[in-house]
Amino acid sequence: MDISLICRLFETLPRQGPGNDESTARAFALIPELPENPEILDVGCGSGMQTLALAQLCPDARITAVDVHRPVLDALEERAAAAGVADRIKTICASMDDLPFENHSFDLIWAEGSIFIIGFEKGLSYWKQFLKDGGYMAVSESAWFTAAPSAEAKAFWAEIYPAIRTEAEYTAVIADCGLDLVGSFRLPEAAWWDDYYRPLETRLEEFAAEHAGDAGAMELVEMTKKEIAVYRAHAAEYGYVFFVMRK
Repeated sequence: MDISLICRLFETLPRQGPGNDESTARAFALIPELPENPEILDVGCGSGMQTLALAQLCPDARITAVDVHRPVLDALEERAAAAGVADRIKTICASMDDLPFENHSFDLIWAEGSIFIIGFEKGLSYWKQFLKDGGYMAVSESAWFTAAPSAEAKAFWAEIYPAIRTEAEYTAVIADCGLDLVGSFRLPEAAWWDDYYRPLETRLEEFAAEHAGDAGAMELVEMTKKEIAVYRAHAAEYGYVFFVMRK
């Protein structure tokens, strides 16, 4: 699949994956304490709804927002300026598997709906070097809510993300990576629909019109429609889980 097509489809959405401000706040509330003027790294920030939410939740934080796609960072900078927090948010265009930071640079590493790109275990193992001792990491990741998913859901995930695990399996990975689980919770279905799937459904129609006759674009449209349909039918079987950990 053409990565540039995927970027063009998703870059104008309010979010590039499931999530909402309420879930961001709930995950942040699981962190017992942060030092004064904490350094926060938002990995795979996309258009940065959670970045702005973190800036409001932690008014004395300095936030470094990283994404590989420059247009979403430009959009984040504009929104940060409009919200009056541009002086506390710095954007960097970089890959999440090749971060340009010194070890022990951050008090909190945040990754909403992005760790699947690098993989759960690899992401935790690689990113934790950038955490200060006692620092926290908060990530959301897709998970099975059942040990016996339906054939349709199982076939869909085998195609798009075969590394999906159960919550218990993720908990074991967290321990193997040398992190302590502080808490976890499942994202509500509203976190999928309100700021992600419903805007995406509208965007799909626009995107199809913009790229009429492009076979690759039409394949992406159909794949995305299938993803939405599978979630609509099987939301009880899987979803996103927020994990908050401490180094």
